[in-house]
Amino acid sequence: MNTSQNHKNLSKSNAALPESLFNLPEKVLQFGTGVLLRGLPDYFINKANQQGIFNGRIVVVKSTDGGDAEAFERQDNLYTICERGIQQGNVFEKNTISSAISRVLSAKTEWDAILECAKNPDLQIITSNTTEVGIQLVQDDIKQSPPISFPGKVLAFLHARFKAFEGSKEHGMVVVPTELITDNGKKLEGIIFELAHRNALESEFIDWLESSVTFCNSLVDRIVPGKPSADVKANIEVELGYQDDLLIVSEVYRLWAIEGNQKVKNVLSFHQADEGVIIEPNIDLYRELKLRLLNGTHTLSCGLAFLAGFKTVKEAMQNEVMSAFVSNLMLAEIGLGIPYKVDDKVAQRFGMQVLDRFRNQNLDHQWLSITVQYTSKMRMRNIPTLLQYHKIYQCVPEYIAFGFAAYLLFMKAVKEENGKYYGIHAGEYYQIQDDKAEYFYTKWANFSSEELVTSVLSDKNLWETDLTSITGFAESVATFLNLMIEKTVKASLKSYLNKGELVEYSRA
Repeated sequence: MNTSQNHKNLSKSNAALPESLFNLPEKVLQFGTGVLLRGLPDYFINKANQQGIFNGRIVVVKSTDGGDAEAFERQDNLYTICERGIQQGNVFEKNTISSAISRVLSAKTEWDAILECAKNPDLQIITSNTTEVGIQLVQDDIKQSPPISFPGKVLAFLHARFKAFEGSKEHGMVVVPTELITDNGKKLEGIIFELAHRNALESEFIDWLESSVTFCNSLVDRIVPGKPSADVKANIEVELGYQDDLLIVSEVYRLWAIEGNQKVKNVLSFHQADEGVIIEPNIDLYRELKLRLLNGTHTLSCGLAFLAGFKTVKEAMQNEVMSAFVSNLMLAEIGLGIPYKVDDKVAQRFGMQVLDRFRNQNLDHQWLSITVQYTSKMRMRNIPTLLQYHKIYQCVPEYIAFGFAAYLLFMKAVKEENGKYYGIHAGEYYQIQDDKAEYFYTKWANFSSEELVTSVLSDKNLWETDLTSITGFAESVATFLNLMIEKTVKASLKSYLNKGELVEYSRA
């Protein structure tokens, strides 16, 4: 979206225009430039601005070196959100140019400018998405420029705000992380307070943190894949009439559930613009349905689908065998093992919605991108479901065991280069982007498949429990893993759904 060229072309494009929203005050500090943030929280804020409700823009903090950092500057921080899907039985397509972001600042090179934002009285909200591993307690010095960790950066900013307004309670903030971990707001709050004590910050600041800063648990639910394929992007740009290097495609469905009271509602006034923003005192039901049925299904299917030769979710759902596996996994096992009191009909209805979303032909959601931080996702999303299912039914959930076996095979690194680990599939290397990649590289190099299953499943440091204590689970995982190694993943998947062939193989 070259600024001069594209501003010229906006009036003849097919996208909803941002109108005169460029002079709105900055009200949000956002940690992360990823597509999920731009496709959901930023989408809601932009929509509210267009309706004259929230009337505030977002300062984005970029903490990593990845991506095209200059694209935001080239495009005046504008980007296009292309919604594609089915809404109430009808095909829905809408293109919106978002002007929610005012500027993007680098934590590495512009930390002073980020701290300067703490002096802005209009700034009231902090949001983030730093993946599941971002909200972790590490030893950090908030006087560094910048601090090492995400919580350290947040603490440094809050401390700067405390000093800027001399501890005024009227200048507190609402912090809403969107990382996919249980009680993300409360966990971040606990880390912030611990770091504050470790940094020997003044007691007056600790009191201000407690009384004036509200940390909200939240969950986000919208499929926003990475950058669309070149063909899809080119076709959309022909329709739009301009080029956009930050263009994203999303499904129509959207949900941002935030745990908060009336005060939080007043600050997050953008909730009035879209029913997809839910602010309630308790959001556990929404979290469990989404975390288990959507995210959990993704996690237990991604390695399997990728190794079976499917690149995208929609491609897998077009295949009868893979689609049957995903559906059965979700509805027959995960849906019955949610570790929360959920009405069966509610879970089934939500699951059917998720399956329709998976089948959205407009989304190129890459399975490989879903495997990022595979191990932590497996632990958080699926181990509680596995334990609950076994507790209720006293048997092995075989689809979960099958997906777990595929996860172990996906984590089989065959080479290491410059600290990065690679597996191989169909003669091509793929990067294993997981903090435990080295761990699995060593395991696969030194153990047989059966030994590896026992060693990994019994590792309490990975799972916070001994999974070999689940009667029959390790045996099932080992059987499925050997089946995949001997017959290939795609052939073993077909065998698995044909129980007779599977039993015959197991007895051989």
